[in-house]
Amino acid sequence: MRKIAIYGKGGIGKSTTTQNTVAGLVEMGKKIMVVGCDPKADSTRLLLGGLNQHTVLDTLREEGEDVELEDVRLTGFGGVLCTESGGPEPGVGCAGRGIITSINLLEQLGAYADSEELDYVFYDVLGDVVCGGFAMPMREGKATEIYIVVSGEMMAMYAANNICKGIVKFAEAGGVRLGGLICNSRQVDNERAMIEALAEKLGTQMLHFVPRDNMVQRAEIDRKTVIEYDPAHGQADEYRALAKKMDSNEMRIIPKPLEMEELEKLLIDYGIAS
Repeated sequence: MRKIAIYGKGGIGKSTTTQNTVAGLVEMGKKIMVVGCDPKADSTRLLLGGLNQHTVLDTLREEGEDVELEDVRLTGFGGVLCTESGGPEPGVGCAGRGIITSINLLEQLGAYADSEELDYVFYDVLGDVVCGGFAMPMREGKATEIYIVVSGEMMAMYAANNICKGIVKFAEAGGVRLGGLICNSRQVDNERAMIEALAEKLGTQMLHFVPRDNMVQRAEIDRKTVIEYDPAHGQADEYRALAKKMDSNEMRIIPKPLEMEELEKLLIDYGIAS
């Protein structure tokens, strides 16, 4: 079973990319569980047809410790097992602690007992926060393979570099490694070349370049992945290609984060159209 965590700057399209990639893997016959680690609880929305899944923390608050696995795990598109950690009540508590509580509860309830039947477990993690509970998938070996969703925008690249620093910190203890960058295009000048250059400097690869297409938004409005909404569309094929590349990927590295000056130079060299 491959244990994968997807990180990236908030708003970069990380959850959308994750769910569409999972849909591509499901088409390939893979058995998958997705664990949403974002307090917004939107990591499985497209796989569940928009159903607002009851989160682990909500269930614990309402039912106490008497919780069954089926209370917090639903089956979505193509048989994907879906669970959402959720978060604390607004203004109260730490969302990172919620992730720790949720993953520990899933283990106690036997969510991973059928791991021999699962090909993948995906953790969709909030933004670029790699401290506290949000680093748990890295820190405690829950995920050993990290992919970072990025674009050619400065803050997205800055966040990716920061996440790489977190991977380096937990690489020895947790065995976590970087599998590559996924460019979710924002149609920035020289974007493909810039992310390829960033990947090379980090010592990794750009696993796939996902072009920008309004089909993604149309599918989201209908609460579906692109592959379910319009399987014949070219954007569906992009996610299938990403899924195939991830499935066959054997690159696992400890990245070499850039100094700020080096990152800024890369942006200057590639970020201004000639």
